[in-house]
Amino acid sequence: MRQCGALALVAALLPGAPVLAAQALPLAGEAEPAAEEAAPATIETMAGTLHDIFTAYMAEAHVPGMVYGVVQDGKLVLVEGLGTRDLVSRTPVDADTRFRIASMSKAFTGLAILKLRDEGKLRLADPVSQYVPEVADWALPTSDSRAVTVADLMHHTAGFVEDNPWGDRQQSIAPEAFGAMMRAGMPFASSPGTGPEYSNYGFALLGRIINNASGKRYQDYIREEIMLPLGMTSTGYDVLADPPGSRAIGYRWQDGQWVREPDMPDGEFGAMGGVETTANDYAKWLAFVLSAWPASDAPETGPVRRATVREIPMLVSPWGTITTPPDAEGATCTESQGYSAGWFVSDGCEVGRNMRHTGGYPGYGSTVHLLPDAGVALFAFSARTYSSGRSVAYGALRELRRAGAIPDRAPGPPSALLEQAYVSAKVAWQAGDPELVPLAVNIALDNALDRRRAAIAALKEKVGACDTSAPVAPVNKLQGTFTWTCEKGAVRGQVQLAPTAAFELQRLDFAEFLPEG
Repeated sequence: MRQCGALALVAALLPGAPVLAAQALPLAGEAEPAAEEAAPATIETMAGTLHDIFTAYMAEAHVPGMVYGVVQDGKLVLVEGLGTRDLVSRTPVDADTRFRIASMSKAFTGLAILKLRDEGKLRLADPVSQYVPEVADWALPTSDSRAVTVADLMHHTAGFVEDNPWGDRQQSIAPEAFGAMMRAGMPFASSPGTGPEYSNYGFALLGRIINNASGKRYQDYIREEIMLPLGMTSTGYDVLADPPGSRAIGYRWQDGQWVREPDMPDGEFGAMGGVETTANDYAKWLAFVLSAWPASDAPETGPVRRATVREIPMLVSPWGTITTPPDAEGATCTESQGYSAGWFVSDGCEVGRNMRHTGGYPGYGSTVHLLPDAGVALFAFSARTYSSGRSVAYGALRELRRAGAIPDRAPGPPSALLEQAYVSAKVAWQAGDPELVPLAVNIALDNALDRRRAAIAALKEKVGACDTSAPVAPVNKLQGTFTWTCEKGAVRGQVQLAPTAAFELQRLDFAEFLPEG
């Protein structure tokens, strides 16, 4: 009877035939009733934990006012303002209070460059001098150095010296003064394209490229082409144009007291750090970035194609490794990191793939962590010089992750081709013969078919009858894994289609599944 059932399933694999589900085999005995499980944690149920983390940070770091928030699946699901906008009015911070976000501005500049590339107005591999003639006469560090490219500026691989102490004070430089600075030349720290070194100057150059390639001031291009289409009406560069009382005043902590930092007007270096925004507005930006994952057939609704956003964590320049902040037990781990278009990108050992950045400015500090595979981002803005709070925000994210409040998104349903491949696996298992299903040429060469038949027979003898009704778990549209519960154990398997127009399996594996522990 099993052979007849297998032949029926083989027929279902013929072109034009519907894909049939294999019949599940009964298990011996009755299943035990499932134990009642506690409700999983959510961001909302973790609100008290986050409140405690950030209020403790405020007290320890002497932050007069801050706001933090969590974006999940396109919504600002949690936001809290703490402290005051300024020490005179004592107006409470809320989700509409404006903060400068310093170097987190670089992500807007990076995306504007990618948008101009999409529009055919520049190429990332072009030399910077093609768009900024003031740098054409720069003397390169060695005779064999190549020219600095647009991509070098985006990834901090131009060979410029790290300039955080100096760059933060160039915010307000006028266009003419910046032009004179560029014409005066640049001393290189290393040869272009040979290694990373963080450069605010490089992102200021990107601002000039946006000016020249778009025909608009970079501030106007980014605001009109990216921010306003996202509804970010309280976001911009000119802090002196803010409505009275709308922003958090920046302070430094000095000699046991807060000292007001001078306001820095808008200028040419704002492309590296000049954005001012609110929690409500910034959440719209993060929701848009997160909307790029996973890839889908949904209509494009953002100012830049989702595929362009997805390029960002793939176009990274390698930056070695970073050690995560210690947890409550002092444990850390080391993960690889890179930089791309205004984002650090790490393949996280604790929180998963993480796009992140901090901002530090006279009077302000900020941080953002974005987990594209979970559809979640956490950010914080504060009104104290260089108080980014990166480690604290990371710790909060780690708490959410460990509590199960932000799991990776569940994979989408298997593709029709993967479902068909899974039916083929069931046919081969039930009949004990992989030759009954479409096989790519490598299958028999990798392991002879008679050996495969013998291995299936031995495994079936060992585990007994199996329930094959469990769904296949997609790895991608053409590859998946599955686990079957059996009378005397379990079977773990995987299927993978060949990269051919014809339906053929290049992988068909069955093995005994031995749970850890």
